[in-house]
Amino acid sequence: MPANEAVSVTEALHRRRSVRAFSDKPVDPAVLEAVFAAAQRAPSGGNLQPWQAVVLTGAPWQRVKDAVAARIALGREGYQPEYDIYPKGLTDPWESRRFGVGEALYASLGIPREDKKGRLAQFMDNYRGFGAPVMLFLHCSRIMGPPQWSDMGMWLQSVMLLLVEHGLASCPQECWAMYGVTIRETLDLGEDQILFTGLAIGHADEDAAVNQWPVPRVGLDEVIDWRGF
Repeated sequence: MPANEAVSVTEALHRRRSVRAFSDKPVDPAVLEAVFAAAQRAPSGGNLQPWQAVVLTGAPWQRVKDAVAARIALGREGYQPEYDIYPKGLTDPWESRRFGVGEALYASLGIPREDKKGRLAQFMDNYRGFGAPVMLFLHCSRIMGPPQWSDMGMWLQSVMLLLVEHGLASCPQECWAMYGVTIRETLDLGEDQILFTGLAIGHADEDAAVNQWPVPRVGLDEVIDWRGF
């Protein structure tokens, strides 16, 4: 989408997707500044504005990738989870949704279930930001609770929709929280901070199959309970 094309909020919501293949085209820092300035209008309880972000490109971004790659090489011993990304004992319908979207992703790439090596290679691309030239790491003070994490989510959604408006793409990546200690140390964040998520930012590779498969959403009858209408 051209950056100068007018886009409504509804259009931005429909166009936004988690992009998993980016071009190497650089991102204009002035555009990012405009996006983050506008996103400051995101709501937060008591106007706490708990979100904090580090935005990286070039050598600083490469240092994070290298540091995390070293931890990944340790296998399970290298894990440093900041929190449980998914609830323990996840049941249906949520487990089926999670499984289904994963299978659809691999199917779009032609990677069958028995191709463990191929699936692992695709998963590892998470930790390269899918080739995105910019990575944002979102964190907050450890004193913040669930309501403030909700505030961070609203700020992040605002950023993603504004990126669409400016012709850019993104992919929120909670997977980085699996190596939170290493990332916080590499970014010189204090122990008083907790890493929430990464956000890969760049220009989508529009021809990549992984960016074209339809991501399903459940119907309103599964999420809305109408009363008094």
